Amino acid sequence: MDSLRMALSGPRKKRPRQMDAPMASAPPDIKFRDLVLFILEKKMGATRRAFLMELARRKGFRIEDKLSDSVTHLVAENNSGSDVLEWLQVQNIKASSQLELLDVSWLIECMRAGRPVEMTGKHRLVVRRDCPDNPNPEPQKSPPLAVQKISQYACQRRTTLNNCNHRFTDAFEVLAENYEFRENEGTCLAFMRAASVLKSLPFTIVSMKDTEGIPCLGDKVKSIIEEIIEDGESAEVKAVLNDERYQSFKLFTSVFGVGLKTSEKWFRMGFRTLSKIRSDKTLKFTRMQKAGFLYYEDLVSCVTKAEAEAVGMLVKEAVWAFLPDAFVTVTGGFRRGKKIGHDVDFLITSPGSTEEEEQQLLPKVINLWEKMGLLLYYDLVESTFDKFKLPSRKVDALDHFQKCFLILKLHHQRVDGGKPSQQEGMPWKAIRVDLVVCPYERRAFALLGWTGSRQFERDLRRYATHERKMILDNHALYDKTKRTFLEAESEEEIFAHLGLDYIAPWERNA
Repeated sequence: MDSLRMALSGPRKKRPRQMDAPMASAPPDIKFRDLVLFILEKKMGATRRAFLMELARRKGFRIEDKLSDSVTHLVAENNSGSDVLEWLQVQNIKASSQLELLDVSWLIECMRAGRPVEMTGKHRLVVRRDCPDNPNPEPQKSPPLAVQKISQYACQRRTTLNNCNHRFTDAFEVLAENYEFRENEGTCLAFMRAASVLKSLPFTIVSMKDTEGIPCLGDKVKSIIEEIIEDGESAEVKAVLNDERYQSFKLFTSVFGVGLKTSEKWFRMGFRTLSKIRSDKTLKFTRMQKAGFLYYEDLVSCVTKAEAEAVGMLVKEAVWAFLPDAFVTVTGGFRRGKKIGHDVDFLITSPGSTEEEEQQLLPKVINLWEKMGLLLYYDLVESTFDKFKLPSRKVDALDHFQKCFLILKLHHQRVDGGKPSQQEGMPWKAIRVDLVVCPYERRAFALLGWTGSRQFERDLRRYATHERKMILDNHALYDKTKRTFLEAESEEEIFAHLGLDYIAPWERNA
């Protein structure tokens, strides 16, 4: 057991390495006396700041240890202009209108060139117009780029449900869905990323100038934005919405259990409506599809937050009947603060249970609901989890935990402020529910993965691979450089391992 724990654990955290005091020597010559720089430690760290200060001084730049009136350029990393002004306010320092607030990328370009380079829009940390300490409040007809250099990764952007750019993101999502139906993964992903980055913006795009410096906006994406700005709509989006194939795939995939292959088959057979498909005697349906048709009206209607909470009580009552110490946590969109969804996901984990008890939990819960007459459909997937396996390299790979896809009968009296059923006279509504059981020591990874959003998770794993040389999935985090698994008891620890600022669930709506 001890050897296993050592194999799965990461290295012990080391104390910050003390930098040796430099030997006394003549200070480097200052080549650029008109510039007086101060590097902000906030979100950068003392070690990196000291390294950059030393390197810049060697290149002939004047770097001040403390902020003073003589400073002309303040350089920061991972901070917006508003963040910097708030920091200055805490320090009781009034920002001069002549003080340039710049991203560290400008200083790095200067040092690479061996001289000061031109400051462009991508370098400047722009302050929100409504910030009370904005030293240059200029009225503008269109909103400025209210963020500093925007990351290409959703896991480095905070995305709430307050989307200021619906008319663009709605269009991109239609196009992404259409390309997904056509199995054009590259173009689908391009529009998904574009929608994701625009959702994170704290301002509305009203002109093409506002798109400057925003990543993930290729030429095709920008042409759609320009068209919507000028004409109020996109001809391509309009064409897709009126396309018979898109409409058919959209309809077919709304049925629980129907994917792209089945949709393609039905479309080629000439079907365009669900009533025709239902009545065709030559078609054979899976158990899942039969349930999807049987409870279609309920399943395509939105699940409300009140209904999700009522289902949560059903799940907790059933789970606690067999594992009283189990944690039952809602995941997915409802954990991210959404008011409606299409299903409700739950992660179940127990600190005191054995592996056998975990494996027997879902079958016991299913049996209980069957006896209570609440189970309308279930598909139990047994665990194939192997703690010695490396995380999956596939971005969208399903995890190997035991899980169950269900349709539950939710009686209206269990819902606070319940609405009448879709079917007149029905005292209950069919609700889609997913249950996942994971070992307690894997709960942080499973919770992070099942919370979403889809694009946030894709970018989190992509960031881990390309920026940190790590592999992340719903089971573990593996450091390829150190050749070891990194343990985590919380989502915060996973973010820390990756060198990322922690982003709360309600800010992951990418």
